[in-house]
Amino acid sequence: MKKDRLDIIYEDKYIIIVNKPYHLLTIGNDKEKENTLYHKISLYLKRKNKNNKVFIVHRLDYDTSGIIIFAKDSKIKTILQDNWNKVTRKYMAIVNGKIEKDEETLKSYLKETQTNLVYSTNSKLGKLAITKYKTVLRTDKYSLLDISIETGRKNQIRVQLSDINHSIVGDKKYGLKDNSKRMYLCAYYLKFIHPVTKKELEFELDVPNDFLEMINKR
Repeated sequence: MKKDRLDIIYEDKYIIIVNKPYHLLTIGNDKEKENTLYHKISLYLKRKNKNNKVFIVHRLDYDTSGIIIFAKDSKIKTILQDNWNKVTRKYMAIVNGKIEKDEETLKSYLKETQTNLVYSTNSKLGKLAITKYKTVLRTDKYSLLDISIETGRKNQIRVQLSDINHSIVGDKKYGLKDNSKRMYLCAYYLKFIHPVTKKELEFELDVPNDFLEMINKR
């Protein structure tokens, strides 16, 4: 994505869905307010009508790319969030090491520290996180995974894959220290019922070129 260009996947008068690049915040924090996806979408909509607004429905991490929804109305935002457990979300990831299992369901209880680090703990202290993966491709060094989540805990995919010693390539927070230009995690699939039209919407991204380049390294 160039400085102010949005990769818009779908737009109507109620929602806008974009392909978020890696190395971009979804929404601002204490250090950065303007170089965010939220800010770029807000500017885009206000160019059409100065009264247009945008509302956060969910987030993707700074280093994660892929499909993300924004609402154009607070009521639409609330409807989507209230029905978020009915939304189907899938991710693709390249992890370190050759995963032996063809598929697995990862369950653990996650807790966040005061320094924003998430870790697995017991059921009394943490919240249940459920992640499922299927192994798409293996090499001696890496594995390409198709991932679905049943819960939406912060950093859950990253933490749980790290827990089984197959951290995501380029994950500087929970993974191995390397020179990867990005974290190889992409939200590639989204399916949900439109909050107004009630039609089922389904979106799927192709495997990014840099994923293909990475997995083909031996």
